[in-house]
Amino acid sequence: MNIEEEVEKWEISLKQIKQYDPDPFYVGYFFNRYVGLRNNVITGIFEEADRDFGLFLSDKITEKNFYEKAKLKNDKNAIKFSEWFRSKYAEEHYNTYPNFMNDICNFRNKFKKIPDVKIMIRATNRYKDDINQEIKVPLSNEKLRSKDELKIEIKRQLPIFLEIINHKRREKNEPRVEENQVTASAFCDSENYENIEIVHAAEIYIPVMKRLVKASRKKIRELNKRF
Repeated sequence: MNIEEEVEKWEISLKQIKQYDPDPFYVGYFFNRYVGLRNNVITGIFEEADRDFGLFLSDKITEKNFYEKAKLKNDKNAIKFSEWFRSKYAEEHYNTYPNFMNDICNFRNKFKKIPDVKIMIRATNRYKDDINQEIKVPLSNEKLRSKDELKIEIKRQLPIFLEIINHKRREKNEPRVEENQVTASAFCDSENYENIEIVHAAEIYIPVMKRLVKASRKKIRELNKRF
């Protein structure tokens, strides 16, 4: 597996999520693909490690199988890499959005799907602790029927949304949200988080994983260095 090719496919899937946001059907479809491609990147890291450390795994290469084979062969450098990766992965996933993505990946690995996608309205200019408000839009086969129906539902929900968010903004001396500063986006929940915007989380996550790939390759070279 070529990691660069998988990352390129991954970035394309992000563009597709953006293209169809907030349609829950298509966002869900492409977000599911996005998570699968993320898993391919992890697999690619351990495929490279397997080749470089010479473990010659015959089964599907996973982090768990890699570690077990390294222990079986008593390959100290391969063991060190596996233990380093766990620590580095935890470090990179400490913050909210990467941790949310980790939740989503674990959910998909367990249930073979992603959590349900919902449509929520939010302020276009984000501030910390802003509220988001779910809206129920008529769907046909889980797809948005028309943009006009979405606009009608946003307009119907606007008064309550603006009242709540602007009350919070006033208390924190933040800019007021006007009617033309509200948009709809696709959100979902995970085991540890509620109401996370999918596009925003997915955008933040790709650079996180790119850093992990780069750091993994550097660590493999360090451990394989011959003196």
